[in-house]
Amino acid sequence: MATVFKWLDYSDHERRKALEVIDLFQEQDTRDELGIGAIRDAFADLLFPGTSTIQTRAKYFLFIPWIYLDLERRAIPSATISGQARANEIKLIDALAESGDADGTIGIEARASLKRLASNIYWQGLADWGIRLCPDSQDQYHRHIDAFYLRRGSQLKTDDGELIDARLARNWHAGLPAQPSDFPKKASFQLSRREAEYFLDRILSRAPQTLLAFLVDRGRLVSGVDFPWQHPQFAGFSAQVRLQLNHGRLFSQIIHGASLLYNLMLSEAATLEDRIGEYRERLLEWARARGEQADKLAHWDRQQFWAIVAGIGRPVSTGTRRFVDSWIDLALPSQSIADDQRARPLIEARERALKGSQARLANPRALERWNGAAGTAQLNYRWTVSHRIISDIQRGLAREAADA
Repeated sequence: MATVFKWLDYSDHERRKALEVIDLFQEQDTRDELGIGAIRDAFADLLFPGTSTIQTRAKYFLFIPWIYLDLERRAIPSATISGQARANEIKLIDALAESGDADGTIGIEARASLKRLASNIYWQGLADWGIRLCPDSQDQYHRHIDAFYLRRGSQLKTDDGELIDARLARNWHAGLPAQPSDFPKKASFQLSRREAEYFLDRILSRAPQTLLAFLVDRGRLVSGVDFPWQHPQFAGFSAQVRLQLNHGRLFSQIIHGASLLYNLMLSEAATLEDRIGEYRERLLEWARARGEQADKLAHWDRQQFWAIVAGIGRPVSTGTRRFVDSWIDLALPSQSIADDQRARPLIEARERALKGSQARLANPRALERWNGAAGTAQLNYRWTVSHRIISDIQRGLAREAADA
């Protein structure tokens, strides 16, 4: 029987997270195999609000409202707005593909057959940055657009023709930079200074205390930085951000060992000698890195860590918290986690609790579908995606005023 996803009236945030899981399902190296996604996402949202794992470039935060503002100006009805928006997004793909910088174009391979559009990927982020004002999900927005037109047309105006309360007749932020006259037939990811300043204003207004705000406002363009705590300006971050990063770093480092041990156990179950050797070596490297952080890990305030996670409003199940605490208790003193006879049953039990009969360690057919790397990347809390978006904005801000 085919699996069917039926969306009820869940929050747009929950819809977005579920869709991200689907999109990332084939990306074995980044999957959440041990069920710690709520903790990972809590830190990612604290550091880089409005981002998601499958975003690519900053300018999509303008492309999407430009498309919809044009449709609204032409009063495209609910019956056809979804289709017309899709057609314009496909035109946008073609335009970006022909530009001098097509890197990051969503749907550049699929084109007209694209299943998930950029508008859906960025929809929640547009609200987080205060660019999208209507609270609806994208589907609800499409369904309610006729009512919006009626409401807009019936609003009271002053003698000068100005709306008395323009907020009720606006789905998008009033300060949006004007779209180019040839959009979406022509488009570029390059931000003008005016566009970059708009993003800076939105981020500082909506998330002023975050790492995202600091880097957009005062950050330097950097390369070769794999994790946000490695940023050369770390000492200049606020005390709050440094605290978040220190907790996030310790969790990222310690839980990485659990992912590597899980893959070692899968390698052994599949009798893949090359993979067994690879994961044993990676666990030795992990142990060395853990040793370098031994003092910080020994004095880690886990109560404060859990308070930070709870503070972002992402629920963490009792089972997840128990697993994480148990793993940390085992991993900190273990001399050889690869052969620890307490750690292995913990991993096996965790997979069984999450996957039931489809647990690979207990189901040979499920094991056959393992491609050799499942969730082995160390957590970086959306740094890769966020760094690219931040860099786009930084380059726009660095442009001469005459180019704005």
